[in-house]
Amino acid sequence: MKQAIARALRMTRHPAAAVAAGIFASRLVGLLRVRAFSYYFGLQSDAADAFNAAFRIPNLLQNLFGEGALSGSFIPVYSALRARGATEAAAQMARTVFALLAVAVSVLSLVGILGATWVIAGLAPGFTGPKRELTIALVRVLFPGAGVLVLSAWCLGVLNVHGKFLLSYAAPIAWNVAMIATLVIFGHGRDLPALAIYLAWGSVIGSLAQLGVQLRQAWTLSAGGASLALTPPVREAVRNFGPVLASRGAVQLTAYIDTVIASLLPTGAVTGLTNTQLLYTLPVSLFGISISSAALPSIAADAQASDALERVRARVAGNAARIAYFTIPSAVCFLALGDVLAATLLQTGRFTASDSQYVWAILAGSAVGLVAATTSRLYGVAHYALGDTKTPLRFTIARLALATGLGYVAAVWLPGWVGLEPRWGAAGLTASAGVAGWIELLLLRRSLRARVGEVSPTAAYLTRVWIAAGLAGALSRAARWALPALPPLVVGALVLPLFGVLFLGISRAAGVPFAGRSESL
Repeated sequence: MKQAIARALRMTRHPAAAVAAGIFASRLVGLLRVRAFSYYFGLQSDAADAFNAAFRIPNLLQNLFGEGALSGSFIPVYSALRARGATEAAAQMARTVFALLAVAVSVLSLVGILGATWVIAGLAPGFTGPKRELTIALVRVLFPGAGVLVLSAWCLGVLNVHGKFLLSYAAPIAWNVAMIATLVIFGHGRDLPALAIYLAWGSVIGSLAQLGVQLRQAWTLSAGGASLALTPPVREAVRNFGPVLASRGAVQLTAYIDTVIASLLPTGAVTGLTNTQLLYTLPVSLFGISISSAALPSIAADAQASDALERVRARVAGNAARIAYFTIPSAVCFLALGDVLAATLLQTGRFTASDSQYVWAILAGSAVGLVAATTSRLYGVAHYALGDTKTPLRFTIARLALATGLGYVAAVWLPGWVGLEPRWGAAGLTASAGVAGWIELLLLRRSLRARVGEVSPTAAYLTRVWIAAGLAGALSRAARWALPALPPLVVGALVLPLFGVLFLGISRAAGVPFAGRSESL
């Protein structure tokens, strides 16, 4: 037992493993939060839709700043300064960026509170009456917490550069625990709109807790600089911030636009989409964000070396292969076993078996672009590390425009054309976003290949991974059909591990490197 614990601790010292461990822990608690939410709110309720639409605000800002603008603008400059031994300049730059962020988020929070009515007009134009009023009230509560999460993103940047990956990515556990506690304490005997307000305040308290667990260490690590000043490194980070913010903002805007379009569909579409995105973003976070985030400081340091292009190419290509090995089976699992996954994690209380089937349909649409979305993050990070923030922005804008057009047609018009109920348009919405994601990936890969060389895994490698995942999915689906009627948790405990074991076994037998054998990718 002690040896197993020691091995686990050694694994978390590897940057990608530490990020993955932190994300996995926080996402696991996040799944418990969503399961508790499903128990009290279900899927087909106005209060559930209102909360999930309003909740998009803190999620948007956290993802935009934490996993986007600060990662692409602050970390490369801060990491490069420390790599050159300019620790005092790095500390001064970090503290100045924090001060600028604090001012910006204060203004942003005030604007959000005062302009909540206009925010909802753009966020959920399909909401009317009490549902709309509840969403406005929730946005006013949630905006200050969103500002706190932006400051938490600064802590993440500092900790990552200093190699403290586990704490920064596990910190959202505090946020999720606060919300779960709110549901447990106030959930019984309260009408759903009132419970939604209590839960929003629980989110704000959780945001403060998430910042608190990181701030002390991040502040200590960034000590040593002179007084705050707009030095050249600060100005460089600020200059990069705009294009990166626009690029990552366009990425996050996709989820925002999906909510806007889903608000035009029947009740349950917004909540179903939110539940699906939680499941979909688990592999994106575990494999795309963890690998890309851990690689960013290293790629930025590689870019300073004499053989920079070859170092960057090798690092990006290796990480792309790792991402493919984990995300391809995730996509197949969503397609083949999405109903099992949804029922295992969400089917409780007011959340029914038919709700699980609905989430499966939306999740299957999301699977179309899963591999593209995770790999695009890595290729975008590589561009940032090379000092190019504008190319990813152009490609992201193109993807956003395409996803918006295709998404509206697939969600609003297509169900009527093929004789389906309007609510099934949510599945078309996620599938169309996946198609647009593949186009963005191809553009990013072509741009990066022209600069550093081939950055993709070989076709033979990808084919073997897809075959292994496909066989595992088919056999696991057959096992699901063979099972008698059992509770969802029992079915999930039997079928989902089976898929994982089958994939690992088949890929190992096929000699896929990340299943345990080494060979050229």
